[in-house]
Amino acid sequence: MSQIDRRNFLKLSASTLVGITMGSVSLRALADEQIKLDDPLAMAMKYVNKSTVEGAMCGNCAHIQGDAAAEWRPCNIFPGKLVNKNGWCAAWMKMPG
Repeated sequence: MSQIDRRNFLKLSASTLVGITMGSVSLRALADEQIKLDDPLAMAMKYVNKSTVEGAMCGNCAHIQGDAAAEWRPCNIFPGKLVNKNGWCAAWMKMPG
């Protein structure tokens, strides 16, 4: 059984952290397709591009990501897809704060 000394452990940990970070950046870069209303997940979550629920829209939901000024943004509920900031779905949750 080989032992990993502290220096090698720290190198391995740093490399892993960089790899995970770069991987997450790459996944976000791929999230550039606007979600379609006939997407099975969108239909299951009752997603719409224009909210009819007063005070509730993707732009103020805790699941939204990305630049607040952008009209279409990534969402945790729809991986690899962009949602309209004026949209809404059944997973809407008020943004904290």
